[in-house]
Amino acid sequence: MKQPMISICIPAYNNEGFIKETIESILNQTYKNFELIVVDDKSRDNTVKVVEDIKDARIKLVKNEKNLGMVGNWNRCLELANGEYVKLICADDILYPDCVAKEVKVLEHYPNVNMVVSNTALVNNDGKKTGEFRRYFKKGVVKGKEVVKMSLLIQNFFGAPVNTMFRKKALEKSGKFDIDFTYILDFDLWIRIAALGDIYILKETLNGFRIRNDSNTGMLINTKQDVYVDEHKRLLEKYMRLGTVKFTKFDYKLSIFIRKIRNRMINVYLKCFAK
Repeated sequence: MKQPMISICIPAYNNEGFIKETIESILNQTYKNFELIVVDDKSRDNTVKVVEDIKDARIKLVKNEKNLGMVGNWNRCLELANGEYVKLICADDILYPDCVAKEVKVLEHYPNVNMVVSNTALVNNDGKKTGEFRRYFKKGVVKGKEVVKMSLLIQNFFGAPVNTMFRKKALEKSGKFDIDFTYILDFDLWIRIAALGDIYILKETLNGFRIRNDSNTGMLINTKQDVYVDEHKRLLEKYMRLGTVKFTKFDYKLSIFIRKIRNRMINVYLKCFAK
C-alpha cells in the first residue's frame, strides 16, 4: 500500500542553535515518505549553513529574497507544500520518532477528519522535559466546532504547530494564516480548519515544544501580555461576528479574564523553567 506524501514545513529565522536538532528529529521519523521544506526568512546568523550541511534528498531549502516576517514566512511554507497532509513545525521544536506515522494513520483511517492533534512535552533548551500540554479532555473523533468553542472560552486546546497535522484540502478551504494576527495566527487557522468538520484528539505525547524566554511565545508572555490579550479579544470578536461561536457578553468577558490569568501562570512557569 502506497504511503501518502507528507509536507513537513519549517519556517526559520535566526535558529542556528536548534534547527539541526529539529531537522534530525524529522529525518529520524519511522514514516519516510515526506518532503521537508525549510524556508529561511533572511536569517542573520548561520541558520542557512546549518541546514545546507545536512545531506538528505528530502530537504528542500528555500531562501527568501527579503524578510517576510513571521506570518508571511509561515504562509510561504504552506504555499510550497505539495503533500496530501501538511505539518508545520517551528525551528526549535522536535518530533518523537512515531509522530508522523501515528498522525498519518489517523487521517488515513478517518477521511472525515480534517486535522489531528496530539499531546506535547514541554522541553527546555537542553531537551529536558519540564512539563506536558495535554489536549482536549475527549479523545478520538470530536466535532471541530465543539473544540473551537471551548478553546476560545477556556484555552487553546489545539496547541502549537508541532502537535498538529491537517489535510491540504482543508487548508485550501480554510485559507492560510491571517495577516491580521501576529502571535496567535496558528490558533486562528486551527479554528478555521476545525470549523469545517471533525478533528481527532490523539492522547499520546508525540512531540516536544521548546520553552524559551527569547522565543516569540516567551517574549509575548514576559513583556507583551497586553498585546496578547488584545489579539485574543480580536480573535473572539472575529468568530462571534462570523457566527462560528455564539457567546454572550458574560462569555466574552470570562474568556478575556481567563486569558489574563493564564498569561500570569505561564509567566511564572517560564521564570521557573525557561532560559
